[in-house]
Amino acid sequence: MRVSAKELYGLRAMSEFARHFGRGPLSLAQVAARQGISQAYLEQIAIDLRRSGLLHSKRGAQGGYYLAHAPEATTAGDVIRALEGSILPVQCVAEHKCEPCSLENGCSARGIWEQVRDRLVETLDSITLANLVQLDEQGLAEKN
Repeated sequence: MRVSAKELYGLRAMSEFARHFGRGPLSLAQVAARQGISQAYLEQIAIDLRRSGLLHSKRGAQGGYYLAHAPEATTAGDVIRALEGSILPVQCVAEHKCEPCSLENGCSARGIWEQVRDRLVETLDSITLANLVQLDEQGLAEKN
């Protein structure tokens, strides 16, 4: 299992918006520079996050993007779902499978993957953007 670049960058960008919450919009150029993310790629990610209702945008010279909800109200799971559609360790445990599996009913590994999926969803849904900011600040404090 691997976390996609889209998921990783999306979480990093959202933590930057959370850190700036209540202080007005941030430009994607600012977020890209602070997080070391390609601005062009970040623009694609921001579109998905805005369409999902996690980000709002404001046009104009003082425009940019900002969180639609308080950092305490948005979870890592919300961000992953907005970017990827679902949280899955393997495709065969998706709610809507893309291909039928001939072993679906007799697969000895399916139960394991369902448990992994459930724990992963539970964990990601328990970590808010506020938690991510706090973890980041703790990590920086420990480095200093």
